[in-house]
Amino acid sequence: MIRGFEPRLYQQTILDTAVKKNTLVVLPTGLGKTNIAVLLAANRLHNYPGSRILIIAPTKPLCDQHADSVRKHLDVHEEDVSVFTGMIRPSKRAELWKKSTIIVSTPQGLENDIITSRILLKEVSLLVVDEAHRAVGDYAYVFLAKQYMKRADHPKILALTASPGSDEQKIKEVCKNLFIEEIEIRSFDDPDVRPYVKDIDVEWVKVELPKDFEQVRAYLRNSFQEKLEAIKKLGLMYGNVSSYSKTALLELQRALYAKMTSGEKDFSIMRGVSLLAEALKLQHALELVETQGLKPLMEYFLKLEDEANKTRVKAVQNLVRDLNFRSAFIMTRNLLAAGMEHPKITKLRQILVEELKQKQDIKIIIFNQYRDSTSNLKEVIDSLGINSKIFVGQAKKKDTGLSQKKQKQILEEFRGGGFNCLIATSVAEEGLDIPAVDLVIFYEPVPSAIRTVQRRGRTGRQEKGRVIILVTKKTRDESNLWVSMNKEKRMHRIIHGLKRGLTASFGNQIQTEAKEEEQKRLFEQGKSEWDYSSISVFADHREKGSGIIKELSNLGVKVELTKLDVADYLLSERVAVEYKTVKDFVDSIVDGRLLSQLASLRKYEKPIVVIEGEEDIYSQRKIHPNAIRGAIATIIVSYGIPLVHTKNARETTGLFLMIARREADPSKKDISLHSFKPLTDKDLQEYIVSSFPGVGSVLAKPLLKKFKSIRNLVNASEGELRQVDLIGDKKAKRIREISDKNYEE
Repeated sequence: MIRGFEPRLYQQTILDTAVKKNTLVVLPTGLGKTNIAVLLAANRLHNYPGSRILIIAPTKPLCDQHADSVRKHLDVHEEDVSVFTGMIRPSKRAELWKKSTIIVSTPQGLENDIITSRILLKEVSLLVVDEAHRAVGDYAYVFLAKQYMKRADHPKILALTASPGSDEQKIKEVCKNLFIEEIEIRSFDDPDVRPYVKDIDVEWVKVELPKDFEQVRAYLRNSFQEKLEAIKKLGLMYGNVSSYSKTALLELQRALYAKMTSGEKDFSIMRGVSLLAEALKLQHALELVETQGLKPLMEYFLKLEDEANKTRVKAVQNLVRDLNFRSAFIMTRNLLAAGMEHPKITKLRQILVEELKQKQDIKIIIFNQYRDSTSNLKEVIDSLGINSKIFVGQAKKKDTGLSQKKQKQILEEFRGGGFNCLIATSVAEEGLDIPAVDLVIFYEPVPSAIRTVQRRGRTGRQEKGRVIILVTKKTRDESNLWVSMNKEKRMHRIIHGLKRGLTASFGNQIQTEAKEEEQKRLFEQGKSEWDYSSISVFADHREKGSGIIKELSNLGVKVELTKLDVADYLLSERVAVEYKTVKDFVDSIVDGRLLSQLASLRKYEKPIVVIEGEEDIYSQRKIHPNAIRGAIATIIVSYGIPLVHTKNARETTGLFLMIARREADPSKKDISLHSFKPLTDKDLQEYIVSSFPGVGSVLAKPLLKKFKSIRNLVNASEGELRQVDLIGDKKAKRIREISDKNYEE
């Protein structure tokens, strides 16, 4: 079934493991992780005829790349391979699923398809997880892997990454979340890999920060230091404030915000939050002057000044008035006017001119982590007569956002030699197949093992590769360089340690921890032995991103995502739940939604309002506490609706399940959306008409508006019925059939 490539020795060795166990494959970019997936897919399709292969990747360009690889190397028909993205309608995805043997998908839309059972994982014999290091926290990979292992008849997981990171706990979390039983890792130096790879020369090119730049940095540092000392005087920082890293400052900021939301709003905390916001902005400015240049720094200054004129946020206003900040601003403006530039720019020019002399059709990728800086780099490169293009993510920022279609077009053009130089942000680091790159330039080192490995792996695939890392001496560039190197070494030590000493027990430990976690969750939500598969819950389609939906689906509850005119969840024919987070509850009081929602909710026999969250409800908005108390009193007393407060999604799910269990009765049919008590004649008319086949609450109103009464509607011909929008031939015919048919006992 394989065509177009001869499996390499290390790929065959890894495949032998992957056939037997769920395997995490850690392989540098360019060594053919995708081909291992193709080999295993062929094996699974051979052993389980009629099964499906599911490949998940974080972006559409990566999905397209996997689909192209499968079509090229597997003996399957073109129509047997489908790519799913959020751009394809759910109904179309469900249709394609039934027709396809191999499905390549982004994970987010797939979540909803599985929750609503549009897609069944039962027949999937292999799940390939690309960029597996993302399988942490609440990323969609985690939910999908759990559902797959639970529902598939013959589950097998192959997880692929160039680097899972340098944190042991994170690597273990990835393995636990993906049910990994074995780790296979290779580097360029391994004996079974060495014959297949080309050398990559890595060169650090160091530059000195000019004295004028140092003066700008000094003004910014002085301002930064003053902010931290002021925070220390408030009793919120201790010891040497200069030792506080950016991570530590962000953690302190989160801690202070948490105190504010819990009701602690004294002057020192609010002042500390404001000063921290100023300090973090100054830290970003320092990074720009040290590692990027004057132009990006000036653009940032202008952005802050514009913000200060338009906003009431004190942190920005105070910062732009700061004397040191103003001095740095003026000096930067003067240096730009005098034609000064960062020495990295000068060095980059020299490198590019020299490279072009040696090879006119050279292919170069320049990585820069700041999107704003890419435009500046393009101006410099274009001035040398080098044809270049910017490759960034989708989010719009100035004019640099690219659609996925445009991203794909640029990559194809670069592969085909349409231009020499690709200027890329982190979006090009992850997995994209860009062969035959002669030189990769890091405009700055990044303090991440994952990103460093991915950047470096863009070269040295088909012939000897080169990497140049630009480093400004005595700046954070140097520290970032050493951090990334040490993290990469630590990553290899950790993975080899797990593989050598813990492999046999590690898989069992992972499975045990996963089971314990599941049992704990079940215990919190009710009796673990309860079978929830007989329970159905309707949820409004706008709740699809809720943790509650995932929790319910994990427990086997049948979840129907639909458009609910009333409530967010229906737990039975009688019980409707209006679900709100603490913030949303307060917002609904302010914008007036709450009262109309409560009035609609009373149409159900057993309405409930659930407020979820541990935040202080009285500190969410500038609203008097009595207004919130009044709203709560109105819900309970005036409307007679129970109000329940839960801490988190897991607790809310437990409550929903307990109610659904009490409501469950084998003699009853599934939940019907047609179940509330009409309050007025108008409600009663809509209620009756909505029960007609294919009508529902959405079409009841236009039908009544057209025919004025139920009698006229019942007597209408098919042609007259079709005059109403969204009433087609099938619905018109069925309404006539059910209206004319004799009742039979």
